[in-house]
Amino acid sequence: MACLSTTLDQQQQSSKKMIRMKSSGLKNPTNASPLIDCDDELSRSALFAFRAKEEEIIKKKMEVKERVQAQLSRVEQETKKLAEIRNDLEALDDPKWKEGLLVRKKVDLVNKELKSLGQNCQKKEKEYREAIEAFNEKNKEKAQLVTRLMELVTESEMVRTKKLEELNKKFESFVSI
Repeated sequence: MACLSTTLDQQQQSSKKMIRMKSSGLKNPTNASPLIDCDDELSRSALFAFRAKEEEIIKKKMEVKERVQAQLSRVEQETKKLAEIRNDLEALDDPKWKEGLLVRKKVDLVNKELKSLGQNCQKKEKEYREAIEAFNEKNKEKAQLVTRLMELVTESEMVRTKKLEELNKKFESFVSI
């Protein structure tokens, strides 16, 4: 630091001398050499300070990077632990969860089958009711026809009986003659 302040003082004095020389029109080649040496020394010290700062920044950057990496590793481990704990909690809540899920799926399938079977059953019931209705109508028609047939048979028997009686009377009257 002391060298830096003395070199700054020397630089200022040299530059003042150079300005005076230029203004007077004189050139002093002997004074140019200390100015260049001082500038080189100043440049080297500034370069050294810059490099030291840069190394310090890189070192801090690496430390921060290592801390962040360590924190990320810790977070990943904690995440894994939390996932395991969550799985354990789910297993505690419902140990038959998978089995229950399978049964639920089967129930859903059976419900779908029942729905289609129910629709089929309603269709068949409707057909059955229509068939019974048709059967009952035909039965009524048959009963009416049977009744009409009985009436006709009865009428026919009565007519035949009358004719027989008439023939019988004719025969008796003929035989009596």
